[in-house]
Amino acid sequence: MSTFLMQAAPNGSTSMAPTFLLVGIPGLSAVPSWWTIPFIAVYLLSVLGNSTILWIIALEPTLHCPMYFFLFLLSVSDVGLATALMPTLLGLALADAHVVPASACLLQMFFVHVFSIMESSVLLAMALDRALAICHPLRYPMLLTNDVIGKIGLAIAFRCLGLHLPLPFLLAHMPYCHPQVLTHSYCLHPDMVRLACPGAWGAVYSLFVVLSAMGLDPLVICFSYGLIGRVMQGLRSSENRRKAGQTCAAHLSAVFLFYVPMILLALIDRLRVPIPRPAHTLLSYVHFLLPPLINPILYSIKLKEIRERILKRLLPRKVDCGSMRRIPLHL
Repeated sequence: MSTFLMQAAPNGSTSMAPTFLLVGIPGLSAVPSWWTIPFIAVYLLSVLGNSTILWIIALEPTLHCPMYFFLFLLSVSDVGLATALMPTLLGLALADAHVVPASACLLQMFFVHVFSIMESSVLLAMALDRALAICHPLRYPMLLTNDVIGKIGLAIAFRCLGLHLPLPFLLAHMPYCHPQVLTHSYCLHPDMVRLACPGAWGAVYSLFVVLSAMGLDPLVICFSYGLIGRVMQGLRSSENRRKAGQTCAAHLSAVFLFYVPMILLALIDRLRVPIPRPAHTLLSYVHFLLPPLINPILYSIKLKEIRERILKRLLPRKVDCGSMRRIPLHL
């Protein structure tokens, strides 16, 4: 274990060692390498699905509206999150590389949490967008103008980058009281902060940044859907209720897919629930890898505009032979 600790300081703490040890799922080194195929397939399908969403929204002028702008950002965050996880995942799977340089670990931690907070922020913006569209349909175009959408995009960028940029530097200079052994297959902020000495002020800032997003966003989303539910109950037409519910179905599915595994992981860690380590690791895989895979499928199925334009771009146009004029042949 001394490999992962530097020389101890007089107060018993240490500075950050040059490497971290990733535990991942114990015993996988004895498993045949073909088990990595599902991880690679999930990543490639995630990139393909989200790239299709990005391509369709970018090419179709009719989709240049607030809802699809946020869907565009959601696909960007999904591709970024899946890509940020792959280096250490594939390193463990293909080369049994458990030792990761500290600089690479901090870099991965930064991008994983930037894209995670970006996804959470976009889901929050989409919930507010749906609440305004359903609760104030007549004022909706005046409330969400291009100027307002641009400011929301800048706020999301600042929240992801500005607040998280200090985290790698704070973690690199905090005193550590525990061996630098991480329990997951990738470098995550909660794992790294847990190794710091109690009372480190950098850990307090780090926890504030993460919890301010992951704790606040689900509450605001729930509040938004409370307003939507109250308005839907007052709709007399069942057809209007169906249309309103259909516009929210894909977003609600994405919200549950993203937050439920995250909340379960937080409760398991906080309450110290004794579950097997492989089950805990698999739940983290579900939290990080399943939304990028499922979100494009959800939005392609639930949103008629996306589905129709994908089919229009991918399927060749059929030629109506019956409508073609016959040209007489003169001998």
